[in-house]
Amino acid sequence: MSKKLVFKKIIIGCDHGAVELKNQIVSYLKTSSEYNTLLEQIEDFGVHSEDRVDYPDIAHEVCKRIQNKEFDGGILLCGTGIGISIAANKHKGIRAGLCHDDYTAEMIRKHNNCNVLSFGGRTTGIEIAKRMVDRFLTIEFEGGRHEDRVNKLDDHL
Repeated sequence: MSKKLVFKKIIIGCDHGAVELKNQIVSYLKTSSEYNTLLEQIEDFGVHSEDRVDYPDIAHEVCKRIQNKEFDGGILLCGTGIGISIAANKHKGIRAGLCHDDYTAEMIRKHNNCNVLSFGGRTTGIEIAKRMVDRFLTIEFEGGRHEDRVNKLDDHL
């Protein structure tokens, strides 16, 4: 196994617009020989149906569990990933990055030290989602010139 994980305890949540993709990601993490031995915990916070829910409620519960140190990081999905990432970023200590491709998933870790990955269930295919999750879970924060900037993010919350 060549991967070293940045996050060992992951919580995943979504609204009704991303149930299918969230389920595929949870399955990928739980059945992957690389991840099922390295991840200490994967919690599927839900939702588990396409019945309407409000994404701020899901983001709040997932972020609260990260803030309380029950989990190292999280993955949040809604239809586009936009709303749920905005909601997540209202929480002190949470840095949610909305990603669309390999590069953005790499940069949210390297330059922004994000602890939550966000993307859209209606806008993202499973293969790119898997690659973004891989990058999120394994890429270290570079620190250095980025550290001061990241430290300022909570100043106005």
